[in-house]
Amino acid sequence: MGFLSDLKKLGEAVSGEINKTADDFSKTTIEDYGTPEYTLYTALKLGDIHSRINITDEAENVKYYTKSSIIAIKGKTDIMDAGGNVIAHLEKKPISLHEIHYVTMADGTHFTLSNELFHIIDDITRIDELGWQLRGNFIGLTFNLLDENDEPIATVRKQAVSIHNKYCIDMYQPELEPFVVAIVIQLEKMLEARQENQSHNHDHE
Repeated sequence: MGFLSDLKKLGEAVSGEINKTADDFSKTTIEDYGTPEYTLYTALKLGDIHSRINITDEAENVKYYTKSSIIAIKGKTDIMDAGGNVIAHLEKKPISLHEIHYVTMADGTHFTLSNELFHIIDDITRIDELGWQLRGNFIGLTFNLLDENDEPIATVRKQAVSIHNKYCIDMYQPELEPFVVAIVIQLEKMLEARQENQSHNHDHE
């Protein structure tokens, strides 16, 4: 029991450190593009890489959710809409020193994100396949997503008053909602994996 208790305390400590870091980064100032068409919500739950991620509307109805592979090494996740239809498939593959995360949309469009994002603070990262840009701090899920014409697609930010690490997804181009949801969920899963790796490193110190 003593070992399990110590292990639990260590996990809570690591989670606390990462949540504090994410909270600090989420205070970064991002561009204000005014009133969005509408807002979606998600809660960042660090600690379980297999936990279900929900995207909800303003009435707290679940609009999208994840179904992940039970075997972590496969790193495969499907994003489902409220009707149970797959809108995107996520899969990770180790390439060199970095993991490349492949996102395939239901219409066949595909693009990639790399965990190199989390070595960048206050910077701009391109999603080359789409011609889009992420501008902001990705560890804190605080960023603007811009299209190929530098027009806002969405802004992701931490909710002003939140006790559950709740984040707002302000939508400016509603027709691109599935892509935005896929990007946000992929970043959430990358943050979960990052915490799990840090927890594993603590165990071996």
